[in-house]
Amino acid sequence: MLPDEWADKRILVKCGGFSSQLAKNVTEEVDGDPLWGSRFDATNPGAVVQTHLDFLRSGADIILTNTYQSSVEGFTKYLGLTEAEGIKLMETSVALAKKAKEQYLRATGVEESSTFPLVLGSIGPYGACLHDGSEYSGNYANRVTKDELKEWHKTRIWSCVSAGVYGLALETLPCQLEAEAVTEFVIDLCVKTTFWVSFQCKDESHLASGESFATAGLAIWRLVKSRKAEDRFLGIGVNCVNPQFVTPLLTSLIEAVGADERPPLVVYSNRGEIYDAELGEWTGTGEQVAKFVPEWLNLGVRIVGGCCRVYPADVLEIRKCVDSYKLDP
Repeated sequence: MLPDEWADKRILVKCGGFSSQLAKNVTEEVDGDPLWGSRFDATNPGAVVQTHLDFLRSGADIILTNTYQSSVEGFTKYLGLTEAEGIKLMETSVALAKKAKEQYLRATGVEESSTFPLVLGSIGPYGACLHDGSEYSGNYANRVTKDELKEWHKTRIWSCVSAGVYGLALETLPCQLEAEAVTEFVIDLCVKTTFWVSFQCKDESHLASGESFATAGLAIWRLVKSRKAEDRFLGIGVNCVNPQFVTPLLTSLIEAVGADERPPLVVYSNRGEIYDAELGEWTGTGEQVAKFVPEWLNLGVRIVGGCCRVYPADVLEIRKCVDSYKLDP
């Protein structure tokens, strides 16, 4: 169930790009690393806590665990861990986010039993852990089955849930098959866990895989409704997309759903730059994400934040936009 405080906040601000900010708190390279930010849960936990605090101090209501690119396979290959040690490291990632929350609440004089800020487990796509940029193409959708995807995601999902996250961010999903797989898994097997589903899209109407965003989004919304999971569904939307794509994408979903109902919407875009997997870096000129926030809120977005290359200063500007937005009673 959604917390009682939700009714008071109504619009929530998510943190920005975790690994982007983490890169400012460590001396090693983060972008291009096969484990991306997940490595630092083991090698520099203090920097992980600091990165969470950077976003909390900038007004984030929601922080995500540093597990986007975590996997037993990756930890075994690149850190030399056993399966049990890999699972423990994922649980440690949750503990580090909770530690940051506790420190923030103590510093601000808020009771440590407060539900907010929310700690959600980041569940990135299968493609992210392949370390080949395929979360931006979804080209593995024709090589794996839905059941295989459920089995692969199981360890990280259960690790985050058992470690006590408030909910799950099923994020940067490049294809409908994977979105359905993780949504079904969470609805059926994590029966008390809240969650949102967000897609990675390559333009104003298509997922990274080339499928229709509106069609995929509608399928997830119907799945949530058919399994009667609306009371723990935080939203559906997009993340790590060009902010200029967001309004047409959401409009297409709203039109597909129809005028009689409106699913909760979530958006956390990047700055509009493009990640070059071969170079291992972001290219292009970025946008100021905050300037798009009012039009997203007008569409019904109720969770808004940033993804790659969106820093605490940007989250603070998003916070100001949300705080000044006049939501109809």
